Amino acid sequence: MAQPENQDMPEKKDKKQKKDKGEQKPSAPKAEKKDENFRYIVRIANTDIDGNKSLMMGIQSIKGVGPRVAAIVARRTDVDPSVKMGELSEAKTNEIAQVVMSYPEFAPTWAINRQHDIETGEDQHLFGIDLDVSRKDDVNRLKMIRSYRGVRHEQGQKVRGQKTRSNGRTGLTMGVSRTKNQPAAKK
Repeated sequence: MAQPENQDMPEKKDKKQKKDKGEQKPSAPKAEKKDENFRYIVRIANTDIDGNKSLMMGIQSIKGVGPRVAAIVARRTDVDPSVKMGELSEAKTNEIAQVVMSYPEFAPTWAINRQHDIETGEDQHLFGIDLDVSRKDDVNRLKMIRSYRGVRHEQGQKVRGQKTRSNGRTGLTMGVSRTKNQPAAKK
Protein backbone atom coordinates (compact mmCIF):
# COMPACT_ATOMS: atom_id res chain seq x y z
CA MET A 1 0.00 0.00 0.00
CA ALA A 2 1.60 3.16 -1.16
CA GLN A 3 0.75 6.35 0.65
CA PRO A 4 1.32 9.79 -0.78
CA GLU A 5 4.70 11.18 0.16
CA ASN A 6 3.27 14.12 2.05
CA GLN A 7 -0.26 13.93 3.45
CA ASP A 8 -0.16 17.51 4.77
CA MET A 9 0.20 18.91 1.28
CA PRO A 10 -3.54 19.36 0.54
CA GLU A 11 -3.96 21.29 3.83
CA LYS A 12 -1.11 23.60 2.93
CA LYS A 13 -2.65 24.28 -0.45
CA ASP A 14 -5.98 25.12 1.22
CA LYS A 15 -4.27 27.61 3.52
CA LYS A 16 -2.43 29.13 0.64
CA GLN A 17 -5.65 29.49 -1.36
CA LYS A 18 -7.39 31.17 1.59
CA LYS A 19 -4.62 33.72 1.79
CA ASP A 20 -4.85 34.42 -1.92
CA LYS A 21 -8.65 34.81 -1.89
CA GLY A 22 -8.96 37.51 0.68
CA GLU A 23 -7.57 36.59 4.04
CA GLN A 24 -4.40 38.58 3.64
CA LYS A 25 -2.19 39.72 6.47
CA PRO A 26 -2.52 43.38 7.26
CA SER A 27 0.22 45.23 5.47
CA ALA A 28 2.92 47.10 7.31
CA PRO A 29 1.81 50.52 8.54
CA LYS A 30 2.30 53.15 5.92
CA ALA A 31 4.91 55.78 6.54
CA GLU A 32 3.42 58.83 8.16
CA LYS A 33 3.06 61.86 6.01
CA LYS A 34 6.02 64.06 6.86
CA ASP A 35 5.39 67.72 7.44
CA GLU A 36 7.44 69.89 5.12
CA ASN A 37 8.06 72.35 7.96
CA PHE A 38 9.46 69.68 10.30
CA ARG A 39 12.94 70.62 11.53
CA TYR A 40 15.25 67.78 12.50
CA ILE A 41 17.62 70.08 14.37
CA VAL A 42 16.41 72.99 16.49
CA ARG A 43 18.93 75.47 17.89
CA ILE A 44 18.25 77.05 21.28
CA ALA A 45 20.86 78.69 23.55
CA ASN A 46 23.81 77.59 21.36
CA THR A 47 22.70 73.95 21.61
CA ASP A 48 21.52 71.69 18.81
CA ILE A 49 18.37 69.83 19.88
CA ASP A 50 17.02 66.74 18.12
CA GLY A 51 13.71 67.63 16.46
CA ASN A 52 12.26 64.17 17.18
CA LYS A 53 12.46 64.70 20.96
CA SER A 54 9.50 66.01 22.92
CA LEU A 55 9.60 69.56 24.26
CA MET A 56 10.41 68.39 27.79
CA MET A 57 13.26 66.10 26.74
CA GLY A 58 14.57 68.45 24.07
CA ILE A 59 14.91 71.45 26.36
CA GLN A 60 16.71 69.28 28.92
CA SER A 61 19.50 68.65 26.42
CA ILE A 62 20.57 72.27 27.03
CA LYS A 63 23.25 72.19 29.72
CA GLY A 64 21.87 73.86 32.85
CA VAL A 65 18.22 72.95 32.16
CA GLY A 66 16.72 70.07 34.10
CA PRO A 67 13.23 68.59 34.37
CA ARG A 68 11.94 71.33 36.69
CA VAL A 69 13.16 74.20 34.48
CA ALA A 70 11.81 72.43 31.36
CA ALA A 71 8.38 72.08 32.96
CA ILE A 72 8.35 75.75 33.95
CA VAL A 73 9.34 76.81 30.42
CA ALA A 74 6.61 74.63 28.88
CA ARG A 75 4.02 76.13 31.23
CA ARG A 76 5.14 79.72 30.59
CA THR A 77 5.04 79.33 26.80
CA ASP A 78 1.69 77.48 26.77
CA VAL A 79 3.11 74.63 24.70
CA ASP A 80 2.14 70.97 25.16
CA PRO A 81 5.17 69.28 26.82
CA SER A 82 4.74 66.17 24.63
CA VAL A 83 4.86 68.00 21.27
CA LYS A 84 7.99 67.29 19.21
CA MET A 85 10.57 70.05 18.99
CA GLY A 86 10.70 69.83 15.19
CA GLU A 87 6.98 70.54 14.85
CA LEU A 88 7.23 73.91 16.61
CA SER A 89 7.25 77.03 14.48
CA GLU A 90 10.22 79.39 14.36
CA ALA A 91 8.30 81.98 16.38
CA LYS A 92 7.43 79.46 19.12
CA THR A 93 11.06 78.30 19.24
CA ASN A 94 12.23 81.90 19.66
CA GLU A 95 9.69 82.38 22.45
CA ILE A 96 10.98 79.24 24.20
CA ALA A 97 14.55 80.52 23.86
CA GLN A 98 13.54 83.87 25.40
CA VAL A 99 11.86 82.17 28.37
CA VAL A 100 14.85 79.86 28.92
CA MET A 101 17.31 82.77 28.91
CA SER A 102 15.11 84.90 31.21
CA TYR A 103 14.56 82.03 33.68
CA PRO A 104 16.71 83.58 36.46
CA GLU A 105 14.51 86.69 36.48
CA PHE A 106 11.35 84.90 37.60
CA ALA A 107 12.79 81.84 39.37
CA PRO A 108 13.20 81.76 43.16
CA THR A 109 16.79 81.92 44.41
CA TRP A 110 16.79 78.31 45.58
CA ALA A 111 15.95 77.11 42.04
CA ILE A 112 18.94 78.58 40.23
CA ASN A 113 22.32 76.94 39.73
CA ARG A 114 24.71 79.71 40.82
CA GLN A 115 23.62 81.46 43.99
CA HIS A 116 25.72 84.36 45.29
CA ASP A 117 28.45 84.20 42.67
CA ILE A 118 31.89 84.64 44.26
CA GLU A 119 33.04 87.31 41.77
CA THR A 120 29.88 89.39 41.32
CA GLY A 121 27.82 88.47 44.38
CA GLU A 122 24.72 88.03 42.20
CA ASP A 123 22.35 85.12 41.84
CA GLN A 124 22.71 83.70 38.32
CA HIS A 125 21.51 80.74 36.33
CA LEU A 126 24.11 79.68 33.77
CA PHE A 127 23.53 77.72 30.56
CA GLY A 128 25.75 75.83 28.15
CA ILE A 129 29.43 76.72 27.90
CA ASP A 130 29.14 79.41 30.61
CA LEU A 131 28.33 76.67 33.13
CA ASP A 132 31.44 74.67 32.13
CA VAL A 133 33.71 77.72 32.30
CA SER A 134 32.47 78.79 35.72
CA ARG A 135 32.90 75.25 37.08
CA LYS A 136 36.48 75.09 35.83
CA ASP A 137 37.20 78.52 37.33
CA ASP A 138 35.82 77.39 40.70
CA VAL A 139 37.97 74.26 40.73
CA ASN A 140 41.07 76.27 39.74
CA ARG A 141 40.37 78.75 42.53
CA LEU A 142 40.17 75.89 45.03
CA LYS A 143 43.49 74.53 43.74
CA MET A 144 45.19 77.93 43.95
CA ILE A 145 44.19 78.55 47.57
CA ARG A 146 45.26 74.97 48.37
CA SER A 147 42.02 74.07 50.09
CA TYR A 148 41.35 70.44 50.96
CA ARG A 149 38.90 70.12 48.08
CA GLY A 150 41.40 71.69 45.69
CA VAL A 151 44.12 69.24 46.71
CA ARG A 152 41.74 66.31 46.25
CA HIS A 153 40.86 67.63 42.78
CA GLU A 154 44.57 67.82 41.91
CA GLN A 155 45.18 64.26 43.07
CA GLY A 156 42.14 62.93 41.22
CA GLN A 157 40.67 61.59 44.45
CA LYS A 158 37.09 61.72 45.75
CA VAL A 159 36.24 65.25 46.84
CA ARG A 160 32.98 65.05 48.76
CA GLY A 161 33.91 62.80 51.66
CA GLN A 162 33.30 59.41 50.06
CA LYS A 163 35.29 56.43 51.24
CA THR A 164 38.19 55.43 49.02
CA ARG A 165 39.26 52.09 50.44
CA SER A 166 37.30 50.00 47.96
CA ASN A 167 35.98 52.49 45.38
CA GLY A 168 37.77 55.11 43.34
CA ARG A 169 40.97 53.17 43.08
CA THR A 170 43.50 54.25 40.53
CA GLY A 171 46.71 52.62 39.42
CA LEU A 172 47.48 48.98 40.05
CA THR A 173 44.68 46.62 40.98
CA MET A 174 44.54 45.44 44.53
CA GLY A 175 43.30 42.18 45.84
CA VAL A 176 44.26 38.92 47.44
CA SER A 177 47.33 37.29 45.96
CA ARG A 178 47.46 33.52 46.11
CA THR A 179 50.63 31.62 46.73
CA LYS A 180 51.46 28.85 44.29
CA ASN A 181 50.84 25.33 45.47
CA GLN A 182 54.10 23.96 46.77
CA PRO A 183 54.91 20.30 46.76
CA ALA A 184 54.15 18.48 49.97
CA ALA A 185 57.10 17.82 52.27
CA LYS A 186 58.47 14.24 52.21
CA LYS A 187 58.42 12.24 55.41
